[in-house]
Amino acid sequence: MELRVAAYAVITDQDGRMLLPHWHVSGTAKGWTLPGGGLDPGEDPADGVVREVFEESGYQAEVQELLGIDNFIIPGERRIHPSERGTPLQNLRIIYRARVTGGSLTVEPEGSTDDVRWFSHPEIDALHRVSLVDVGRRFAGLLTDAAH
Repeated sequence: MELRVAAYAVITDQDGRMLLPHWHVSGTAKGWTLPGGGLDPGEDPADGVVREVFEESGYQAEVQELLGIDNFIIPGERRIHPSERGTPLQNLRIIYRARVTGGSLTVEPEGSTDDVRWFSHPEIDALHRVSLVDVGRRFAGLLTDAAH
């Protein structure tokens, strides 16, 4: 089994909208997600999430609190890249609450995201999104199990 450690942010504005980038890896692997991503070797998770938020959105961010850690395993047969199939992947996803401190909304020029926007919760409910969005919403108290 391979291990990937990543850090993500739940960021809301004064109107309660959430910042979500659109992730894409291949024609079928895509959806709206939380800003964040894999940590560089030796990188502190809080520093990594600030770096990723800037790369994916153009915003400078400040970590406010740790919301939780999610453990997500992808079976080997469901891996995206053919060269990785057969080997399960354990994703440890560290999720923080963060706030925007500067910058301006900018789509990542090259990378794994191709759009970024603010969404209200009813809009999020209608989006094609990865499960991480609802994990983050639940950790942040923005979504209850009864609601979904």
